[in-house]
Amino acid sequence: MLNSVFKISFLYLLCFLWSSSINAQEISFLFMGDIMGHGPQIKSAWQENKKQYEYSEVFNPLDDIISSVDFAIGNLEVTLAGKPFNGYPQFSSPDELAVACKNSGMDVLVTANNHSCDRKNKGVIRTLDVLDSLNILHTGTFKDVKNREKDNLLVLSKDGIRIGLLNYTYGTNGLPFSDPVYVNLVDSVLIKKDVTNAKNKDLDKLVVFVHWGYEYRDFPNSYQKKYNRFFQDLGVDIVIGSHPHVIQPMEYSKKNNQEFLTVFSLGNFVSNQRAERKDGGAMLRLSFKKTDNNLLISRKEYIPVWVHKFIEQEKYHFQILPCARPIYNEKYFSNKEDFQKMKTFLDNTRAHLNTNNLAIEEGVPYGLVKFKPITILQSQDPELRSLAIEQIKTKRRKRRRK
Repeated sequence: MLNSVFKISFLYLLCFLWSSSINAQEISFLFMGDIMGHGPQIKSAWQENKKQYEYSEVFNPLDDIISSVDFAIGNLEVTLAGKPFNGYPQFSSPDELAVACKNSGMDVLVTANNHSCDRKNKGVIRTLDVLDSLNILHTGTFKDVKNREKDNLLVLSKDGIRIGLLNYTYGTNGLPFSDPVYVNLVDSVLIKKDVTNAKNKDLDKLVVFVHWGYEYRDFPNSYQKKYNRFFQDLGVDIVIGSHPHVIQPMEYSKKNNQEFLTVFSLGNFVSNQRAERKDGGAMLRLSFKKTDNNLLISRKEYIPVWVHKFIEQEKYHFQILPCARPIYNEKYFSNKEDFQKMKTFLDNTRAHLNTNNLAIEEGVPYGLVKFKPITILQSQDPELRSLAIEQIKTKRRKRRRK
């Protein structure tokens, strides 16, 4: 009798879980910090035997993480302006950097930052042309005002969920853009107009990716805090910060079912900056679940990443490591000092964020997992053995502009 009751109860539970999964809609994101292109990185990417540039090894350790989300978004803090290729202070990286971003699983590159105009108008335009040729979505800089009117609000959608993305920068290092090119600058009047327009586009959530703050400071300044409150008052849901080149705190709050999340700075995603705190950054993994027309955050976590610069075959190489993975232990590194540097970065990052974050904790350094469906045969009880988790190898790319 008890066995029969258990079977009936279990079947009711399965039906409930099945119906809940049908009613729930989900969308996942990964936000990454500053993608830099210093001179040593450009030199490292050159393959003499092939007479071409190649950046794939830089992103390979993160492929499973990046490709497991619906939309992976990074800050492209270089131009793709063509030759001559240069690093700091006026960046122009080979197109192959964007190719590697695309092949790693990145879907969106925001382009409004203090280096947007490093190669003037031609650099802005060519950067956008390269991204378009690779089908990489973008916002923040525009070929002309008409393109801005059409493409300023980037809408990313999946299964009926619509997330809007806007992008701004505090400035362009004193290098002005001129007509017809347009770069989104942090301006309260402009932002209010853009957000008001976005709110009329049937969005579920609105994200602002903003280039702001003092470089190399561990905490946001008054300018960041002021604009963060301004974004919240306007009804922005998520604020992602870049520019300081070090990690700054992350905050989450919920009041009257209204959520607001801010990452003041994700730090460097990849660069040649090797000093402590500058030699890595964090990714933010964020998921939303929609149930009964109510969309709420279902996952919010940071994943530390450290840039491994090493010598192999008399040449420097760069790799972005999800440094909390056990595989990156002392045995992994040919130079034991590199392991200690990575460990110092990871320990400092955890101490900083675990102390100063609000309701955002560290996540596992692997790609998202999914459950295989339970197989129910008419002739027998559910086969529990078929319930398993598997790592997502590829993602369904569902990209939609407004």
